[in-house]
Order: sequence, then structure tokens, then C-alpha cells
Amino acid sequence: MDMYVIQGGQPLRGTVTISGSKNACLPLMCAALLAKTPTVLENVPDLRDIRSMKSVLEHMNVRAEFANGRMTIDPAGFDTPWVPYELMSQMRASMYAFGPMIARLDRASVSKPGGCNIGSRPIDLHLKGFRALGVHMNERGGYIHAVHDGLMGAEMSLAGPFGPSVGATCNILMAATLAEGRTVIHDAAREPEIVELGEFLIAMGARISGLGSSTLVIDGVKTLNGVNWTVMPDRIEAATFATAALLTHGDIVMKNVTAAHMGATLSELLRWGAEITLLDEERTIRVRRCPSRDPEPLDLTTGPYPQLATDVQALFVTLLGLTPGTSRVEEGIYQDRFMHVEELNRLGANIRQKGNRAIIRGVERYDGAPVMASDLRAGAALTLAALAAHGESQVRRIYHVERGYEHFERKLAALGANIRREKQRDAVPAFDVGEGGEESREA
Repeated sequence: MDMYVIQGGQPLRGTVTISGSKNACLPLMCAALLAKTPTVLENVPDLRDIRSMKSVLEHMNVRAEFANGRMTIDPAGFDTPWVPYELMSQMRASMYAFGPMIARLDRASVSKPGGCNIGSRPIDLHLKGFRALGVHMNERGGYIHAVHDGLMGAEMSLAGPFGPSVGATCNILMAATLAEGRTVIHDAAREPEIVELGEFLIAMGARISGLGSSTLVIDGVKTLNGVNWTVMPDRIEAATFATAALLTHGDIVMKNVTAAHMGATLSELLRWGAEITLLDEERTIRVRRCPSRDPEPLDLTTGPYPQLATDVQALFVTLLGLTPGTSRVEEGIYQDRFMHVEELNRLGANIRQKGNRAIIRGVERYDGAPVMASDLRAGAALTLAALAAHGESQVRRIYHVERGYEHFERKLAALGANIRREKQRDAVPAFDVGEGGEESREA
């Protein structure tokens, strides 16, 4: 198992190209199964999750070829209506295959999905939507089995206790394109990745209106055809490098960005004290600390788009940990998504968790220490904290990070980070021996 070894304290400066969006690409890969002809996806990031989804497609006898950012998906052999536990347990996004299986093969069996350990994420809204379309379902042996005699358009709401479900919106949107009649989805998710999926389906021949709003209207068609498509930039990766610039007192220019997708993130960074310059029709963004003002603490709450994304919560907690004053961050989506707090405290942060809220009292500096990633975004945040820290840190379980960041350590190193990959080893504590041979008790 590999880890990052980081010598912190180096400002990150230079230019980085943001990769294609993982969260957009995964449903696009599954949507390609709805067509009868091949699809070509460009700007596909080389990530663990992408390759896991490729394995899901290949299990279903779909030919998927991937090299140099291009993926060709040929659904001609698509005939296997089930995904085994071994594949589903690798990532939650495997559930995106459920909709295309239902629409094309009239039945589906999937294990309950896996993914990051960030709290309970039930799939009840997925099942509610499919039942509305006329799908009969039951659960046996840890698998969900579904069958229907013909998908029929229906009207439904996908509102959940913490807002609309992105996954359920994607799944029902895909299945409804081949249903008979009209489907109306109320309380649909509005994320840019949903809009991307809808526009992709329209290019394939689907009839969809309302993209970007909370109500989607889908008029079913008989068939869809494959297309050539370029995957949108990853707005969470862009937010990560923007935060890296601020944490390390650096100056980073990000290319291949869609600033319009990052409204809440950029707004809060500006409020904190960032200087953000939009260039090249807002496809390039420069981020650094504002030289004429000091950073300010923030009170933040994550929520459904267009609110602040839950995926940037750990980044903001890390940044606010080094911001003078008291900040508060409330997690409005995944109630248990604060596992990075204790690891940040190991680096010297002063953060107290109270339910779904983190109370952050800014400290002067982080100090290097071994830390462990519990999930994808926590791993990225801990890596940035280590880059800002004094001394050496080890970030363990970086396989979480590699699920969502393409060539992360290479991109950071090109910006000046002192980061290398090593095989994981036991950390040796450094003792501070004071006068008289007493070990320092300072934490």
C-alpha cells in the first residue's frame, strides 16, 4: 500500500490543467449503454473509479477501450443484467448501471453499492423512482432484483431528507429516455453533472427539457444512438487546487475550468480573502491570497447545488484551520462526513465536532505528522494540510485519493510541492528532549 511523504512549507506556484470530471464521466459511461451504436468519450480522467466502472461495463459484455484520455464504448454485446458484489462494493457509482439495464434489458440485479465511508447513503429514492416507472423489485441475499413488462412514463418527486439525490436523478433520467410516454421528475438535482448527462442524452436522440432546474420533463423515444462527447472539467479538482494555492501562500493558474460551475466555492473563497482572476472566457482561473487584506473566518453550510458542495467541505475546514478567529462549518448532506477532523487535529488544528457541525479555531500553523485518509475528499484535504505544514507528513491510504484525482502528486510536484510516493511504513515518533533529559509533554 502506498502513501505520500510530504515536506511541507513550499508555496505552490505555476499552471495546472484540470482533468475531466469523474462525477460527470461515470454516468456518461453508463448512459452509453442506452444506445445501439458506439460512443466515444474524450477528456476521460485516468482514475481508479473510471477503471472500476470500465470493469462493470465489461462484465456486462460491453466492449470498452480506454487510452490517452479517450474511451470507446460499444454496447453491441450488452446482454448481462446483473453486477456482482465484488464490483458494486468498489464504488457507489456502480449503481448508475441499474437504469440502463432496466431500460435496455427489462431486468436488473445489483448488489447494494459501496464507496467512501462518509455516512449512510440509502438508495431508497432510486427504488422509488423505478417503481413509479412500473418496475417491480425485491431484495434477496443482499441483491436488489428488478423486472418490468414495459417502462411507462410517470410523475414523481426525488426529494430526500437532505435534498434531491444526484444519483437517483441520473438513474431515473437515463431509464426514462426509453420509457413509453412522458416522465416528469420534480425535486430533481440541479448539479452541472446532471446537466451534462442530460445534454449528452439529448445529443444521443433523447427528448428532455428543464435541465438546470428542479423539474425535468422526459418524453420517451424508441432508440438512442452513440455520439462523440468531451467530458466537462472537474469542478472539485479545480476547488482543490484553488485551496492549495491559498493554504501554501502560493499562486496557481488553472486551465480547463468552467467558472460558472464553481459559483458558491469561488464566492466563499473571495469572502475568505482570496484574489481570483477569471481569464480566457472564464476557462482559466488564477488564485492567490489577496495582498491587501487578511483572511477572515467563515460560517458555512453545505447543501444541494447551487449551494456549497459537500465535496469541498473538507477543503474549507482545512483552510479555516489556519485562519485566525473562529469559523463554523455545517454539513448539510452527509451527516458523518467529518472523519478528517481528528486527522487535522493530529497536525495541530483546533477543531471540535458537534453533530453535523465543526467549530474551528484557527491556529498559527500545522506541524507534520502521519495521517490517514478515510475517504476521497478527506484524503485530498489532508494532502493539502501536509503541504502547508512545517516538517514531514505521511498521508496514508492514498488509494482513496486516486479514486478521484488524476496524477495528483505529479501535478502538485510540478507546482513546487515536495511530495513523493513510497510504500507505507510504520511512523517513528520524534521525541523532543528538553532540559534534564525530560521528554517534552507539549502536544
